[in-house]
Amino acid sequence: MGSVAAAAGDREEEEGAGALLALLQRVQSEALRALGPRDFDPKLYVDLPLAPGADRAAAEAALASVTTRDEMEAYLARYFAAAGSDLLAADPPDFEPEPRGFLPRVAGGGEALEVHALWKYLARRVAPGVAARPGRHTLLPLPGMVVVPGSRGLLVSKMYDTAKDIVLNLVYLVEEYGFVLNGARSYYTNRSQPPLLSSMVLEIYMATGDLGLVRRAFPSLLKEHSFWISELHNVAIMDNDGCVHNLSRYQAMWNKPRPESATIDEELASKLNSAGAKEKLYHQIAAAAETGWDFSSRWMSDPTDMTTLVTTFIIPVDLNTFICKMERDISVFAELIREKETAELFSAASKARHTAIETILWNSEMEQWLDYWLPTEGKIQGVYKWSSKSQNRNIFASNFIPLWLNAHNSGLMPFEAKSVSVMRSLQTSGLVCPAGIATSVSNTGQQWDFPNGWAPLQHLIVEGLMNSGSAEAKKFAEDIATRWVRTNYAAYKSTGAMHEKYDVEACGKSGGGGEYKPQTGFGWSNGVLLSFLEEFGWSQDKEIGCPS
Repeated sequence: MGSVAAAAGDREEEEGAGALLALLQRVQSEALRALGPRDFDPKLYVDLPLAPGADRAAAEAALASVTTRDEMEAYLARYFAAAGSDLLAADPPDFEPEPRGFLPRVAGGGEALEVHALWKYLARRVAPGVAARPGRHTLLPLPGMVVVPGSRGLLVSKMYDTAKDIVLNLVYLVEEYGFVLNGARSYYTNRSQPPLLSSMVLEIYMATGDLGLVRRAFPSLLKEHSFWISELHNVAIMDNDGCVHNLSRYQAMWNKPRPESATIDEELASKLNSAGAKEKLYHQIAAAAETGWDFSSRWMSDPTDMTTLVTTFIIPVDLNTFICKMERDISVFAELIREKETAELFSAASKARHTAIETILWNSEMEQWLDYWLPTEGKIQGVYKWSSKSQNRNIFASNFIPLWLNAHNSGLMPFEAKSVSVMRSLQTSGLVCPAGIATSVSNTGQQWDFPNGWAPLQHLIVEGLMNSGSAEAKKFAEDIATRWVRTNYAAYKSTGAMHEKYDVEACGKSGGGGEYKPQTGFGWSNGVLLSFLEEFGWSQDKEIGCPS
């Protein structure tokens, strides 16, 4: 009887969470009508928890009579707590103002300690009430501390326990849903994000030797890998020699407006005539959100028109690099925990995917790896025939992400000469700017296009160049890192904040574009800055400010 009652309770909570989300989407739509489009943030409304003592059914009934701005503001104050109020500020127990061994090669270090201190203000913990009454929240009950968003820089700051908490939160999501969600909200359970969990586990293991964490995460890594090679994501392509290669793509399980941006998606879809065309667009939008590159001309057949998104028809270079690395990591972990057969299986899988990347995505003329576009018209094929015309020859920073496989002695890119040729291609690509690497060379107004630069892309490419075996590539990596450190520092000194993205055309300028207000206090920007300072140091005579 106990298990039956528990199952019934779970269903009731799921239904409650679904009903709350449906209400919040109605609130979002009515708020836009009542408050107007100026500075309107649609995500705010689907993140609202019910206020203590408020009844959802009463809130549903009361919404029908809300018409004016004053009525909407009173309605929100009566029935809902503030967005984000169920995510509480947390004090990381492993934070130290001046951790032992912190950036020993950075002269002075005062500015770096200021950035390190920001971790205190980025740490959060899910309020206990979320797990107790999940039907009153769209936030999911993560078990550990979170950092918004977290990154490798926590390891530079010696905050190993906080880093492990973040990993265990992601492990929890995989255990519950089968993959790492796009975010820890109930409305993200239908789409994923780039698979980097194995890399996080490996980084922590390399820093701490914590084999217990490896054992704890290992089943979830196998589960996540199964998700990414499933029929939903896998694409088979035959090369000119008749060999069939398997690669993966993004494929959100959703064909409706994204709840957090429903009003935006509906307005975009209003340009289309049929319900079927709108559903297809919503699917492509959700899949583009999975990529992390939301949004970019990279996913559009017409860079000026977002209704031409074709994300699920694209085999992305970076996604397959991440999965190749995941397969290699799982092989390493399997060796550590003495599962020899699994280690051999995933070592072979990693090598096979690497061969597929080199065969299907590599372009020897450009000396870059290029996204591969499947036909958007006609019947879905069991095995596609490779064609050079299907490679997207437009230039994006993602074209250089496979350099990252140089890192961690993966054995997948042993040729220094190839890394050097790729480096020269990057140098002449138009992506390298005064303040870092641009995301693309096309200025479309989308946030994952020129002139924006993003911390993760700088880090992946710099790590790859550093581990290429070439002294020239290492020097170039340090040059990129120096540009990035300077623009981060200059923007921090002028605004008092770290930013999620930067305009790489000018030192010290934050980035723009996108469908939401640019974010500050960003964990990945902190982390990459600290990581670069750890890797390269900063001498007393090296100017930290923007070049004059």
